[in-house]
Amino acid sequence: MDELRLDLGVIDYLILVLYFGTVLGVGFAARRAIKTSVDFFLSGRSLPAWVTGLAFVSANLGALEIIGMAANGAQYGMMTLHYYLIGAVPAMVFLGIVMMPFYYGSKVRSVPEFLLRRFNRPTHLLNALSFALAQVLIAGVNLFALALVLEALLGWPLWLSIVVGAAIVLAYITVGGLTSAIYNEVLQFFVILAGLIPLTVIGLVKVGGVNGLADAVRNSTLGEAGLHTWANTAGQDNPLGANWIGIVLGLGFVLSFGYWTTNFAEVQRALSARNTSAARRTPIIAAFPKLLIPAVVVVPGLIALVTVSGLGAESGALQYNNAIPLLMRDLLPNGVLGIAVTGLIASFMAGMAANVSGFNTVFTYDIWQAYIRKDRSDDHYLRVGRIATICGVLIGIGTAFIAADFNNIMNYIQTLFSLFNAPLFATFIVGMFWKRMTAQAGFWSLLLGTLASFSVYLLYKAGTLGFGSDLEESFWGAGIAFVTVVVVALIITPLTTPKSHDELRGLVYGLQTTGGPGDAIAGDAVWYRSPLLLGGIALALSVLLYIPIW
Repeated sequence: MDELRLDLGVIDYLILVLYFGTVLGVGFAARRAIKTSVDFFLSGRSLPAWVTGLAFVSANLGALEIIGMAANGAQYGMMTLHYYLIGAVPAMVFLGIVMMPFYYGSKVRSVPEFLLRRFNRPTHLLNALSFALAQVLIAGVNLFALALVLEALLGWPLWLSIVVGAAIVLAYITVGGLTSAIYNEVLQFFVILAGLIPLTVIGLVKVGGVNGLADAVRNSTLGEAGLHTWANTAGQDNPLGANWIGIVLGLGFVLSFGYWTTNFAEVQRALSARNTSAARRTPIIAAFPKLLIPAVVVVPGLIALVTVSGLGAESGALQYNNAIPLLMRDLLPNGVLGIAVTGLIASFMAGMAANVSGFNTVFTYDIWQAYIRKDRSDDHYLRVGRIATICGVLIGIGTAFIAADFNNIMNYIQTLFSLFNAPLFATFIVGMFWKRMTAQAGFWSLLLGTLASFSVYLLYKAGTLGFGSDLEESFWGAGIAFVTVVVVALIITPLTTPKSHDELRGLVYGLQTTGGPGDAIAGDAVWYRSPLLLGGIALALSVLLYIPIW
């Protein structure tokens, strides 16, 4: 990795030390507010919408965004924007407008707990176990990406970088719980932007501005296709190797909605809001900065493509995963380099903290309390939560080495989403809008949908099924999982007995409770805080941003 070594000066190191000191300080300050398990896992449901909204988007600004999306920008060009414009914003708006009233109004503490009340204990346990597994796998991705930066920065071996990075996250999550994670995520959001904006601006200046970058991309391995999002998607003759059906249904519907609406690592931020209105606005507020993130993530990926000779190697320093660190090495002077490295490290810490805080909540409430040690004191579950945090980080260290086998970690992440999130979303959405769906149908739909997605992945890896790229496989795997869930639900539901309307009240569409809006506070009713208005604006902007790059 000598080619990636970053030449940091004293000022750069001082910036890093100041940042780490601040992060740990926030953790210890948050500790004073933790008196119950709800304080530790859900911040006492007391935070304002702007805080939870920024934390919501920052929790997603981990390796998936910074390293993965920059790698995709270099490998697939502007088609990477599908992950934002159709693959994020619509689902975030749907979560805020349609689903948060059910989540927040039912006062559940996690997504698996919602499935327990909607279906039954087997469905609950299956989801809790699969979610816990997915979170430690994704935590490993963020930890591996952090280790890449520390390796480039200090020249440490990968294993040492992984252990040190894990220790930093472990310290402030164990001490301060979700409150520490959320306030650090707000801080990290601004630190991340402070690091990426100079990199983007200096990179654009080097290539001759937007027009110069476009000309350089046309002359690269991507060609003209690298500057468009929907061109040639009637077939597979495009950088992504995917057609519009896979993009719209696989990414835009199943993968996107599966991630944003049922991934507890994200939903947990909205559940920590102080009332229903703030919870609904949380993902919608997050949608606006989400629309702008490609400018400082995907664009640098394209800049790396046209300025770093040989980028895209299967191994070594020139893998797509290293697009951002390579640009930092080549473009940034001391001082600015320290800010950029700090922003990069902040992004991985935010992503891993989100995974770990989701893992410790689900393990404590949905596995330990539900199936292992019932009816213990609140202090007992608070201790278990802290122990689960330590265990989650330790397991994440192990899974980080799995991520190391992928030269584009975005492909790995999308595979995980198609395996775990897609069947969960299908089960969730059918059960929410179809009152008749039974508990038995919920369990078998989730189980067989997950197995269907796994089967597609294994057949693809064995060469039995052919797809244009790893990402196209994840699109189709997600779609097949969704169809499997729906078919199984349609077959099993008529053969089994549904729950009564009283049991389903507040959990399914058409049987809402009447007490939801009663927690409104002064100012919630003003027009500019309307979730419908804010959501409509976000959707309109996502459509408008497609026009120049169609």
